[in-house]
Amino acid sequence: MTLSLLTMKGLCRAFAFVRVLARFVITGFALTGFSLARFGFSLARLGFSLARPGFSLARFALTPAIIWLTLIGSAQECLASPSDPQTRVTVSQGLDWLAFQQHKLGHWTAQGRYPAAMTSLAGLAFLCEGSTTTQGKYAENVRRAVDFLTRRSRINGLIGDVQDERYTYGHGFAMLFLSQVLGEEEDLDRRQELIGVLTKAVQFTGQAQTTSGGWGYVSAKDGGGFDEGSTTITQVQGLRGCRNAGIPVPKEVVDKAIGYIHKCTNLTDGGVQYGSKGGGSRPAITAAAIACLYNAGEYDDKYVPKMLEYCEQQLKPSNRNSFGHWHYAHFYYAQVKYREGEATWEDYYSKIRERLLDEATVMEIGDTTVSMWKEGFIGPVYTTSLNLIILQLENAYLPIYQR
Repeated sequence: MTLSLLTMKGLCRAFAFVRVLARFVITGFALTGFSLARFGFSLARLGFSLARPGFSLARFALTPAIIWLTLIGSAQECLASPSDPQTRVTVSQGLDWLAFQQHKLGHWTAQGRYPAAMTSLAGLAFLCEGSTTTQGKYAENVRRAVDFLTRRSRINGLIGDVQDERYTYGHGFAMLFLSQVLGEEEDLDRRQELIGVLTKAVQFTGQAQTTSGGWGYVSAKDGGGFDEGSTTITQVQGLRGCRNAGIPVPKEVVDKAIGYIHKCTNLTDGGVQYGSKGGGSRPAITAAAIACLYNAGEYDDKYVPKMLEYCEQQLKPSNRNSFGHWHYAHFYYAQVKYREGEATWEDYYSKIRERLLDEATVMEIGDTTVSMWKEGFIGPVYTTSLNLIILQLENAYLPIYQR
């Protein structure tokens, strides 16, 4: 008996939820801080083992859970991969191309620039495939990316380098990537490290916010209070990822950011303008703003219907890149469409998938056939990462992108 496509997608999302829940239960003891040593037990990574030789509770208690997780991972690999063969091949080739581009220190760049942002976006593409720091084809790539970003965590909480003239992008994307890693991290030491890095990162983001409620390319202090929409979106989505992972996020910071988006919305056409000082409605920022509001739980926000109407007019997948930043716009617009449900998503996805597959460049690296995307202003690592995330949204591995 053959399962329908919709049934398979429903099972895919169920498996994704159970997988995250199971990992949470298994690793949850790490967060309690208590010790069973007085009873002759010692807390081992991901399980309990009896301190006395010859007996281990890890095999007794955790083996069924590990088997269960393995079964879930295997089932999800079958159900959650892109549904048509051409998409599966292109995604696999694209991920292989990204893996080849990773530097020895664990990072990616856009022609030598923006290492924190590029590393985070490439890492998200691998997470969407199902790999983690310990499991999956690209586990080593994910692990090295995490190590690179945690090494870039500064005393003040910034993830990145102050020499980067747009370090807020990298910081926001790094919060998003690392928070998704934390949700499935099995190594207790790494969990504690990530919690520390992200806690400081959230504090930095709060301090970097402008009085208008947005963020600029650098902190409010370094940028003289300048703010703009796209960097604001990266901070809010990063904050939401951290909150989902259990990192405390001040409500007032998020509330000010939502107020900022409202102030930047042109109620005449529904578009979101460049920044609080004006700049005209921008399709890319508008799509990102809707995704941001959805991430913040503002599904019934009164501004959303006008924003959606504006995006429907401006962001048809067949439209050429007349407004700039086409891939960035659809990176966020795809998230919006996916959250709206099956019928809306299927129509949009079929069109966006056709265009992305048509634009992919296939090449050989050694004996390996790979794919990448050259379009866009920032470079192929950036564009390839965004497109791979779009094509893998249906995998439903990451909480931030789930319905």
